[in-house]
Amino acid sequence: MIQSEILFLKQEDVIKAGLLDMKQVLAACEKTYQLFGKGEIINHPKVSTRIPDPEHWTSFFNSMPAYIGGDVKVGGIKWACESKKNATTPGIPYGIDIAILSDPETVLPFCILDATLITAMRTSAVAGLFAKYTAPKNAKVATLVGAGVIGRTAIMAVSETVPTLETIYLCDLDIAKAEGLKKEFEGVCKANIIPSTDTQGCAKKSELIVSQTTTSKPFITSDCVNKGATVIQMACHEVEHDVILSADQVFVDYWKQMILHPELDVAQLHADGKIQFEDVVELSKLALGEHPGRKNADETLYCSSMGLGALDIMIGYAMYLNAKEMGLGVKLHQWDTPLWE
Repeated sequence: MIQSEILFLKQEDVIKAGLLDMKQVLAACEKTYQLFGKGEIINHPKVSTRIPDPEHWTSFFNSMPAYIGGDVKVGGIKWACESKKNATTPGIPYGIDIAILSDPETVLPFCILDATLITAMRTSAVAGLFAKYTAPKNAKVATLVGAGVIGRTAIMAVSETVPTLETIYLCDLDIAKAEGLKKEFEGVCKANIIPSTDTQGCAKKSELIVSQTTTSKPFITSDCVNKGATVIQMACHEVEHDVILSADQVFVDYWKQMILHPELDVAQLHADGKIQFEDVVELSKLALGEHPGRKNADETLYCSSMGLGALDIMIGYAMYLNAKEMGLGVKLHQWDTPLWE
């Protein structure tokens, strides 16, 4: 009889399996975009259920299914959820995610794992990949906006992909949060981390600007983006549309998904007829070496990401393989004997 064994990995197991190794996460993300560009991945745009409604949501549930082919061959889904209430509730994350991995032939699930930190790691890993291909050569100064969970992983990601950085301005309205991350990375991050509340002032001194906030109003304006700089936006509403429209090149992670979400700036510009697919370059082309990314030092570049469910499945599968080898997790069974075959 085919067994219905499922390995359950709690967050602590996933961490032990190597999730906080940004190099490993970056490699998994880059491979995901390579396979995606080769047509080896089926990744449906995420479906979002926002409560009580899309405009005035206080919580949401995102369904993110994917199939990864190539030499991986795994199906899966991430159930990604966020609650604004959690932001003011001690002891519970703002976002809570879980992933299910399944065998594509039998469709039996073989792993259920916490994906909350996978989301945090892969979100910034995508920004790190964008920076790898678009940041100015030998960039020394960056501004990261937002000192929350994604701010933490953004430091990890850009430190790996832009190793020439000497100064990272970490901006947040809550300076204590930025100071806390500075202390956390002392002796770990080669670049000098400088906490600040002056986002525009820091941006004007930077070659690389990465935003990761929950703002509802733009704060990155054209006059604070230097010629030749790269702007990477990992959320929405942060960048004035003039910054995007005046960029020499625009890069996105997945065009078809992005234009379905009207809160995203690229989607808004597309709806207004100001930007089309022909005007952008997808990250998969960079990962496959089909496009060079930055072409010269004078280009001002803009990048926007929304994330693929396939990223979570790829990373989750890597953690599953590591955990299985390390003997981590708890074994569950979906049934002893299926009642109706």
